[in-house]
Amino acid sequence: MDEITKKICEVFDHMFPNAYCELKHHNHFELLVAVILSAQTTDKSVNQVTEILFQRFKTPEDFVKADIKEIEDGIRRLGLYKNKAKNIKKMSMMLIDKYDGKVPSTRDALMKLPGVGRKTANVILSVAFNQSAFAVDTHVERVSKRLAIAKNKDTVLTVEKKLNEFFPPSLWNKLHHQMIFFGRYHCLARNPKCKNCQLQAICQYYKDNKNK
Repeated sequence: MDEITKKICEVFDHMFPNAYCELKHHNHFELLVAVILSAQTTDKSVNQVTEILFQRFKTPEDFVKADIKEIEDGIRRLGLYKNKAKNIKKMSMMLIDKYDGKVPSTRDALMKLPGVGRKTANVILSVAFNQSAFAVDTHVERVSKRLAIAKNKDTVLTVEKKLNEFFPPSLWNKLHHQMIFFGRYHCLARNPKCKNCQLQAICQYYKDNKNK
């Protein structure tokens, strides 16, 4: 690793040594449902919903048997709840039909499931199966661009590729969570805590805004 990469890793290790997936789950299936529900909403909101939802729907079979309105009612407080309910029901059906009710462990198989894009697939690979994968959510994207790992115009896929090139694969899973924590609690979208940041010398965002 070069000096900049080492510095970023050192700061993240110091600030968030125990960063983890904040979506509460007890198994791979619950994680998959939670990540699907997390689109365009907060982990905190998802956890409040799934605390009750997972008492009622524990398996893919439970979701398949349920009326779509029941699922909608269980997640109504989340954004896009109608579409999420439809995808979860279809996803559960596909798990039963093609994967014996189990969550598959390859990106290609995961991305064929309704409601599962590349980011969701990468979260499952990383958190559930401990495979090296860098899921790019809004926090990871913002931090990557501010630290000049990626450019502001880069797509999410380009950001992921640049992160994969910037950091060694053995660190991807840990760094994914650390970057989320860094973006969620320190490098905020609005009013980031730049004055107390140990990455000022590296941060392009700080250089562009320090005199404003």
